[in-house]
Amino acid sequence: MRRRTAVVLVVVVVATACQRPPPHPAPSPTPTGPRAPADVVDLAAVDGSVRTDIRYASAHNFVGRPIDGYPEPLCLLTRRAADALHRVQTAALARGRSLKVYDCYRPQRAVNEFVAWAKLPREQEMKAEFYPDLPKDRLFADGYIGAPTAHSRASTLDLTLVPVPTPAQPGYTPGEPLRPCTAPAGRRFADDSVDMGTGFDCFDPRAHTADARVTDQARANRELLKRLMTAQGFENYPREWWHYRYVDEPYPDTWFDFPVARSSLR
Repeated sequence: MRRRTAVVLVVVVVATACQRPPPHPAPSPTPTGPRAPADVVDLAAVDGSVRTDIRYASAHNFVGRPIDGYPEPLCLLTRRAADALHRVQTAALARGRSLKVYDCYRPQRAVNEFVAWAKLPREQEMKAEFYPDLPKDRLFADGYIGAPTAHSRASTLDLTLVPVPTPAQPGYTPGEPLRPCTAPAGRRFADDSVDMGTGFDCFDPRAHTADARVTDQARANRELLKRLMTAQGFENYPREWWHYRYVDEPYPDTWFDFPVARSSLR
């Protein structure tokens, strides 16, 4: 009797499993042309007071070179997201702070370069700054690199707060000694950002927005940025204090690939 019951249970389990709908496939990038849609704009034309430090147009990023698709250091966003960010900037300036963006729209070709780079174990020139305590082969598994990305939908950006007036920021020189992004303020790269607990693009749990190990001041700065952004319709990615997506984005199912350049705009 017990064996017959077991057989029946196995049959029921197998039959139930066979009836389950297959999982939804992962979203795939949408082929797009070399020009942006008409409602994608240069943030500088909407609010020129927002500071920019577009890292992927330079060599100061986790790869260590300018990234494919970034011929110009611009912040391109949908008009909807840019207008919302202008409102955030107005609120930030009233508190003696300004926004500074590190990345906005990101072409699919740039994402492809990140994925290809992540598969090359010997390319670790920037490890000492951007992922000092993480093996490179963990970048995918821990969610720091993935494809596709919301950035390619042109309503997501990476940013921080800087004091007003803003101190001069030393430039980055390729080959200069690298400092861990997890080091205390004053001992990591001399970004003009307020202390956020880590540097930008820091592949480490301490960059998680709610990580308890950061100082009280860094936590307060993260919370201020989050309050300002969420008040205007942005949503934070909990693993990155700098990453925000405009929730009411106009292209939720489209991943663009036009280059970050003025010539891409209509």
